[in-house]
Amino acid sequence: MTEKTAAEKTVAETATGKKAAGKKAAEKKTAAAGKAVTKKAVTAKTTTKKAVAKKAGTKKAVAGKAVAAKRSVAREAPPAGPLEVALSPALDADDRERLLHGTHHQPHAVLGAHPAPGGIVFRAFRPYARSVAVVTGDLRAELHDDGDGFFSGLLPLREVPAYRLVVAYEDTVQETEDPYRFLPTLGDLDLHLIGEGRHEELWTVLGAHPLTHQGVSGTRFCVWAPNARAVRLAGAFNFWDGIGYPMRSLGSSGVWELFVPGIGEGELYKFDITRPDGSRTQRADPMARRTETPPATSSVVEASHYEWGDEEWLARRGERPAHEAPLSIYEVHLPSWRPGLTYRQLAEQLPAYVRELGFTHVELMPIAEHPFGGSWGYQVTGFYAPTARLGTPDDFRFLVDALHRAGIGVLMDWVPAHFPRDDWALAEFDGRTLYEHEDPLRAAHPDWGTLEFDYGRREVRNFLVANAVYWCEEFHIDGLRVDAVASMLYLDYSREPGQWTPNEHGGRENLDAVAFLQEMNATVYRRVPGVVTIAEESTAWDGVTRATHHRGPSGFGGLGFGLKWNMGWMHDSLEYMSHEPVYRRYHHGEMTFSMVYAYSENYVLPISHDEVVHGKKSLVSKMPGDWWQQRANLRAYLAYMWAHPGKQLLFMGQEFAQGAEWSEEHGPDWWLLDPAYGAEADHRGVRELVGDLNSVYRSTPALWERDTSADGFAWVVGDAADDNVLAFLRRDADGTPLLAVSHFSPVVRHDYRLGVPDDIPAWYEVLNTDAGRYGGSDVFHPDPVKPEPQPWHGHPASIRLTLPPLSTVWLRPA
Repeated sequence: MTEKTAAEKTVAETATGKKAAGKKAAEKKTAAAGKAVTKKAVTAKTTTKKAVAKKAGTKKAVAGKAVAAKRSVAREAPPAGPLEVALSPALDADDRERLLHGTHHQPHAVLGAHPAPGGIVFRAFRPYARSVAVVTGDLRAELHDDGDGFFSGLLPLREVPAYRLVVAYEDTVQETEDPYRFLPTLGDLDLHLIGEGRHEELWTVLGAHPLTHQGVSGTRFCVWAPNARAVRLAGAFNFWDGIGYPMRSLGSSGVWELFVPGIGEGELYKFDITRPDGSRTQRADPMARRTETPPATSSVVEASHYEWGDEEWLARRGERPAHEAPLSIYEVHLPSWRPGLTYRQLAEQLPAYVRELGFTHVELMPIAEHPFGGSWGYQVTGFYAPTARLGTPDDFRFLVDALHRAGIGVLMDWVPAHFPRDDWALAEFDGRTLYEHEDPLRAAHPDWGTLEFDYGRREVRNFLVANAVYWCEEFHIDGLRVDAVASMLYLDYSREPGQWTPNEHGGRENLDAVAFLQEMNATVYRRVPGVVTIAEESTAWDGVTRATHHRGPSGFGGLGFGLKWNMGWMHDSLEYMSHEPVYRRYHHGEMTFSMVYAYSENYVLPISHDEVVHGKKSLVSKMPGDWWQQRANLRAYLAYMWAHPGKQLLFMGQEFAQGAEWSEEHGPDWWLLDPAYGAEADHRGVRELVGDLNSVYRSTPALWERDTSADGFAWVVGDAADDNVLAFLRRDADGTPLLAVSHFSPVVRHDYRLGVPDDIPAWYEVLNTDAGRYGGSDVFHPDPVKPEPQPWHGHPASIRLTLPPLSTVWLRPA
């Protein structure tokens, strides 16, 4: 705690008892000053001239001593020793009232030091202070007490010196810099880019930034609040009373700024905003890079000191485009993966676990700060701050770095679709709609009780585009999975007729959201090579993963994403698997329909957290039959998924067949893998399969190299509905195939004939989900399988296989 803090605290504690006395004392001083002015009114000009001349003479007399003492004064030094100031140039009534009531937009214009006829005017606004003096070099001048915390004086100086203030409180004296002597910390270019909505590094100018300004260490505070009548800074350093810390408006930009000397990292703060109607609200910083741990809501001054060690990872992550590279994703909710662990503790366990399983990436559910843990991070209030629940921003950097050094990419769920209505956050931030749309029908999200961003406002669009860049550049995030894209794209999303207004062309498309997503994707891909953006988009919107400059049949350019979640495949395949095998023949098309549109976009096949909560059951519990059949169905399904065109995503806990739904309160049921548990082998067998799936997948280019090309896939048999069999070939860029055969029936089929190319001399089994070590019945092919010259399924040759029950088998050329 600084001296100033202690002083103000002391005064604040005694303010109630001494308020009346203080007021009378201030009135007496004011009255005395008024009498002095009245007495000298007739000869005011003459007196002033004599006073100035006298001071000037005194100044010349001590000039030599001033030079010898090396006083810090601009060009010409003031006289040595105590200096009696001229008549107090107190603020006029209007400025006083505006500062007292938090409606002054230019405090620097009246506070601080300013040239004036007869010298330099010094004014300070220090509520609760008993006296204020100006100190420059070895000279000191007491300012007049003008009442209500205002102090002023006219010193006979030719130019504004470098000075400090000595502020005396009831039992403490503090020497400090005057925040109102500093020039603005933002330049014209920054303000121009903010106004244009094109500042791609917005986080470097808005928010709180410790820095050295005009040779003095402190923190620059900047906030965009164009509708505010005034903004003041409140924090732990002033006992959350911003009256003495008014910020200045930087013209038409809507930005308010204040450099506060002596304030550094770790300080808590908020912005005290006076709304257009005169009411006040304290708000967290929208650009805060660190926050208090919820439920506390203050912003925290932050500066990173982390030294990265992932240069090798960053250098090679862009060698292949994501859609042509192996990409299997382990989705993680960090607070519940191992409940109670911090970012740094997670860094000791998560990379090793994911590496053992063979996943190429982790996808972190939203880690931006959010007030309600039950939202899983999808209702964000701190868009620029990793959640403080698990540690500091540098701690989060440590985790990302550890994952990279283990060879694991980091994707992050990003939520630009909406934000909560908390009255300390973004909602009506400066007293009017600002981040949200001004039309209530456009602002209110119908599903989640939240507010939608106004993508048509350039500053809001800039806030979000810069945020996407921020996570990738500042935290080395390798990709953003963008949440709820469908809700952004359609004006009538979850709305009934009469609850939405068509766009300018009469359509249902949100043209502002389309433009925002295009700008975000184009900016991220241009600035951060090697990253990927992924859309959670559940409709048939044309061109989600098409380049933004390529127009499609709808007339729109592509949205510019790298990948898109294949929600259709997920729903159809899980629906098929939920049926008893005897009924699956009637639903066979649900497993083949995905290939009709498989190459319309670049797809991820997601089995995400959304599918294993809220009564939907865990993945293994969705499967029919007894416990053995459930696990066999799950294993067959996972291998079918890994062989299907598209990338894979699996939510934590499903890799070891957790039977219960996921809960953020306790996370995965790790006890199922405890050797002391009787059924541990059943769960460990599924986890071993997932590890082997990833291992074979990564070493087999046929499974990922041509994911987005129809040349990489060919049906062997897709219509064997009565047999519950699906078989297809995957090919890499050189034409080397992998044969995947899924058999979703609980019987063994002997000598099952499948057509194959005639240029492969033999096939051998590289993966079989019925293997005994996975918990299966161990029906497998120990020897290579040789084709016969009998055409079958449209191929010139064929092989005969024994199909294990409820299984998927992969075969490669011998």
